[in-house]
Amino acid sequence: MTTIHGDRVLLRPIAETDRARVREILGTPEVARWWGEPDRETEGLFAVEEGFASYVIELDGVAVGVIQSSEELDPLYRHAGIDIGVHPDFHGRGLGTDALRTLARHLFARGHHRLTIDPAAANEAAIRVYTKVGFRPVGVLRDYERAPDGTWHDGLLMDLLVGELA
Repeated sequence: MTTIHGDRVLLRPIAETDRARVREILGTPEVARWWGEPDRETEGLFAVEEGFASYVIELDGVAVGVIQSSEELDPLYRHAGIDIGVHPDFHGRGLGTDALRTLARHLFARGHHRLTIDPAAANEAAIRVYTKVGFRPVGVLRDYERAPDGTWHDGLLMDLLVGELA
């Protein structure tokens, strides 16, 4: 994995020294509401698996969030998915938008023709950011994900084709 420079943020490979800060970011109520249990999700970001990459989003040397990609490497289906979480102290500053654009450019340069993202259908703030980057709704995934309280909620599948990045 390589460090990727955005307009304002830096995406650098997640490191063991980031574990406490990542848990803190994922443990904020605003992020945990959508990501789930912080310890479980933190461990998932540190898992080494082919096709998966996890980055810390940095602004001026401060870890403000996490972003990850999962790549489908079969040439007949080559595409990638993205997940992102930004600490609420840094919401509304365009940092998530910059991080998404930066990772999208990187993945397109790696030969992917389509990217997907699948926020909770009720996560209106995230959907606005994803739409700003160029992602378009594909459809609702009914009872897609179990919430921390045990109930199921719908997801919104969104995709972005090469050439549509805004």
